[in-house]
Amino acid sequence: MNSIRTTTLTLLAAATLAACSSIPATNVMLEQARSDYGLAQASNQTQTLAPAELKQAGDALARADAAFAKREDKAQVTQLAYLSRQQTALAQEAAGRKASEAAVAAASAERDKLRLDARTREADLAAQSAAIATQDAAASQRQAEASRQQSEAAQRQAMASQQQAAASRQQAAAMQQQAGEAERRNQVLAAQLRELNAKQTDRGMVITIGDVLFDTGRAELKSGAVRNVERLGSFLKEYPQRKALIEGYTDSTGSEQTNQALSGRRAEAVMTALLGMGVSGGQLSAQGFGQARPVAGNDNAGGRQMNRRVEIVLSDENGMHSRR
Repeated sequence: MNSIRTTTLTLLAAATLAACSSIPATNVMLEQARSDYGLAQASNQTQTLAPAELKQAGDALARADAAFAKREDKAQVTQLAYLSRQQTALAQEAAGRKASEAAVAAASAERDKLRLDARTREADLAAQSAAIATQDAAASQRQAEASRQQSEAAQRQAMASQQQAAASRQQAAAMQQQAGEAERRNQVLAAQLRELNAKQTDRGMVITIGDVLFDTGRAELKSGAVRNVERLGSFLKEYPQRKALIEGYTDSTGSEQTNQALSGRRAEAVMTALLGMGVSGGQLSAQGFGQARPVAGNDNAGGRQMNRRVEIVLSDENGMHSRR
């Protein structure tokens, strides 16, 4: 009887151990990746401004979950979960950056509007001054007609008032014309910058040209890239007071020395193309920065592609660049 009881207890213990062994252990990195992605997915800002990056983060998490479900090696699951967390962080960073860019652009537009409003108010005040001066001139004329004994000094005063009224009218017309021309120039400039996909940053307006303009490891512009550079060249020729800093960047693949040289050649290639289109050499400068200043992580293909780029930093209308 004791033997049967012992055997039964042994079988129950074995079954319990077998059942426990079938339940996969938790993976801390995977749990953190799921939590990070859940927070990013719940953010309206991330969903609206970085949908592509958020999808990549979701795909990365799905791969980690699949590996965990298949009970693959714990280190492999942890690596995939870490990559998912990095991709989620990239999505949140991209959303934050785009939100900041939109805020900077809105602030710049508001400043331009305030300036235009100020000029319009100045024109209105000048017009009011002209009307008042005209009324004063008419009053002086009536006074001169009513009094034959008015002195020459009063007659000269009336003439001076008329001249002042005419000058005020001319000034008001000139200021109104300037306000209209300034508004038209701002509208044309804004349209041209939109066509160039320029983004407002703390360094000024920045135009980013991706590595699709070059073959891998090469610095010669592709034929399909000429149109993009032509638009930039037309803009710089139309606004000769603006200068352009041409900055080349690479990802972290390869040695720093190789990347530094390649980024410099690509920046020089864009500057040479612009010079060939008639852009003044005094407006241009080129420099390579290699793998420095990445805009995304270099631990995935998407991030490396974002880092392989040429940036053109435009100066303000006085030819000045903001310091980095």
